[in-house]
Order: sequence, then structure tokens, then C-alpha cells
Amino acid sequence: MNNSIYNSENYQLQLQQKAQHILQQFTEFHLPELEIFESPIDHYRMRAEFRIWHTDDGLFYAMFEKDKNDKKQVVRVDEFPIASQAINDLMPKLLSAIEQHHLLSHKVFEINFLNTLSGEILVSLLYHKALDDEWQKLAEDLQQKFNIKIIGRSRGQKRALTNDFVIEKLHVNGREYIYQQIENGFSQPNAVVCEKMLTWACDIAKNIQAKTMENNPNAKNDLLELYCGNANFTLPLSQYFNQVLATELAKSSVYAAQYNIEHNHIDNIQIARLSAEEFSQAYKGEREFRRLQQQNINIADYDFSTIFVDPPRAGIDDDTLKLMAEFEHIIYISCNPDTLLDNLKQLTQTHQIQRFALFDQFPYTHHAECGVLLSKLK
Repeated sequence: MNNSIYNSENYQLQLQQKAQHILQQFTEFHLPELEIFESPIDHYRMRAEFRIWHTDDGLFYAMFEKDKNDKKQVVRVDEFPIASQAINDLMPKLLSAIEQHHLLSHKVFEINFLNTLSGEILVSLLYHKALDDEWQKLAEDLQQKFNIKIIGRSRGQKRALTNDFVIEKLHVNGREYIYQQIENGFSQPNAVVCEKMLTWACDIAKNIQAKTMENNPNAKNDLLELYCGNANFTLPLSQYFNQVLATELAKSSVYAAQYNIEHNHIDNIQIARLSAEEFSQAYKGEREFRRLQQQNINIADYDFSTIFVDPPRAGIDDDTLKLMAEFEHIIYISCNPDTLLDNLKQLTQTHQIQRFALFDQFPYTHHAECGVLLSKLK
């Protein structure tokens, strides 16, 4: 890897260019002052995935890059400065240990790392062969030697030697939150910037809470969250609302969210296993869902003041946008400025942008994570 692109001078330049691009892209909305949240300049990424290349001289980590003819070229990776220091430290030691045993090295084609700020590392070893008990014994020795968690995978087979998740600990406004992060499940890759995103959202929620109580001390001030994932934002935001109803469709994320709610000792959150489109139907009374009945969730029990959304790159569908228009406050986290732009064209017909933030989750790339607060027009 070329380390020269990771120096602080280049980082500040690319961040400035990224911020300027966002301002130009959203110029039609007359944005308030752009809030910019920097990333560490290196060792910020808590996930890394590598192909494993086999040669006569041994194994090496590899990634693919396209050449000028748009053909994939194999690039050897001996170090990966954007990944956490712990991942970089482990990479050569782990590969060397795997090379020493034919059962571990034979037909391994990919190694994935998942690290946390709390220090845990989960390593997934992917093979083009069935994994037997003898393989598992050698993998268990690796696990103990490096104090890591290992999962072995092949077609139709998964061997988790301990469990298939790590525990992350993030700090927001002086409080520590525990998160179960599952292998192959979604988690924010830049944990330091994630903490900044959580703090920003909580600052907004705190102000909403204060204004709501000032205007109506008896208001319930409940929060609806769509696309909650493993409750990354849900947990800290819950401190500023009476009740929180969060929706998520993926079962693995729902289970992780429930684990996180329980282990953080939070009692005002309910998770509904619905998509955003399904919740819109339930909210409008267009359709009844047995899943809500089974979970004893009655939407009528909530008095929502705020909706929080963190949608996938495709953005938000039209029916959900119409639902969002009914809420006093909208907090929107976006991983795709293009779909955010389209969504804001509709949302600003009923709401005004109050705050706009750029979170540099992915330094040295064109990707930008944005945060927007909208409040209903008077």
C-alpha cells in the first residue's frame, strides 16, 4: 500500500474538497453552516476483508484494483494503514501461523477482520473445502495464541469456535454503551466517527426534549426510528425521549438490538420487525401485522414528536417520505448524498433544514455521510 496518501496534509485537503462538494451539491437548499466531523487520519477502519493469494513462496493478502482497461489486477497487501492498528499488528502474525499448517492454509481464499475499540477481534477464515474436527483443533490453537475469536466458513458450513460476534463499547456524553456486532452484520466501520455521529444526534434530541417540555410539560415526546439495525443510534437517543419505537426487518439485527437493549439496561425501547414500508401501512391503519400483536406493540400508545431515519443507500421510498412529513422533527442520517438530495426535495416542502453535518466515515474516498435536522414549517 502507498502510505503517502495518508498524511495529515492530504487528509485535510480531501476533507475540504469533500465539504465543498457537499455545499455545491445542496446549494438549492441554502444550508445552515456545515458542521464537519473529522476522522483519524489512519487506523480508523474497524473492518477489513482480504483475498488470500497462493504462490510457490507462500500466501499473501490481496485486494483487487481496476487498471486503465477496467480489468481487475491483484494488489499485494502487506499492511493496511486505514485499518485499525490491532488489525495491522495481527495480519502478518496470523498469516505466518496459518502457513505453518497445511490444514489451515490449504484452500483458504479469504480472511475477514472485525475489530472494536474495546479490543476484541473476530477473524473469519473462508475455504473452498469442508472443515473437519482436525481443522477446528488447529484453529482453536490459533484462537488461543492470538486471543481472538475465529469463525471457519465453507459452502454450507459455519464453525464458530466461540461465538459469532464481538462486543463494542462506545462513549457518548459520558456514558458507555455496549453493542453486540455480529459477523457479516452491519456496523459503522469508523468507530471514532460513529461516536461523533451519536453525540451529534443526541445533542439534537436533547434540544428537542428541552423545547418540548418548555412548550408542553405534559407532552409524551416519543421517538420513532426506522432502519434501526443493531440499535446503534437507538440506545443513546432513548435517554431523551419518553418512549422509543424502532423498526428493523433483518432478524439478525433485531436479535442484536434486543441484546443491546437488555445489556444496557434500557427499558423504554420496543423493536418492531417491520420494514419502513410496512410500518407506514401499519401507522396509517391500512394493514394489520401479526408481528406487532405478538410483540404487544400498539402504535396508538405513542405520541411521536420526532422521527429518526438511517436508510440504506437507496434512500427512502415515497410512502415513507409522506409519513415523515407528519412529524414535527426529522433527524436523517444518510450514507448517500445523491438519494438524500432527492429526498430533501420532497421533505423541504413541509420542513425546514435546521442543521446539516458532514461525517467523514470514509476518508480518502468520495463517500460522504451526512446528518440533517429538519423541523416542520410554521
